[in-house]
Amino acid sequence: MDEFWPVADVLAYLAGRWRVERTVRDLATGEEGRFTGTTGFDPLPGGGLLHREAGTFTWRGVTRPAERTLRFLPGAAPGTADVRFADGRPFHDLDLTSGRYVADHPCAADLYRGEFTVRDAGHWRTVWRVGGPAKDLRLTTEYTRAS
Repeated sequence: MDEFWPVADVLAYLAGRWRVERTVRDLATGEEGRFTGTTGFDPLPGGGLLHREAGTFTWRGVTRPAERTLRFLPGAAPGTADVRFADGRPFHDLDLTSGRYVADHPCAADLYRGEFTVRDAGHWRTVWRVGGPAKDLRLTTEYTRAS
């Protein structure tokens, strides 16, 4: 049984730099890829954090640079976040006050379901399950606070 580490304020917890290790598994074919890089959560003017992830992604033997940017804004309830894509479109809410949270994001014909778990002050994890007519993926990301 997993134990979760409650987080009173998700934005305060995430702020700073993290090392990132992600596996991407195609559950239909068994193929597996890997992303390795870093994520920074930097203050945004007016509140919230700018999430910038950069690294390399290896899939089918080919390694390429990969990056993404998200905005983590203060959520509706104290200590929570409203996660948005870089262009401002809604992605999902995030509430780690229990140390665990499940979020859904419908995207065209696909459904993204993410489970967020906090292990301690320096480790958290996301597991996204992506299902749809042409997708059956599991993306598991381990975050370790950079020293």
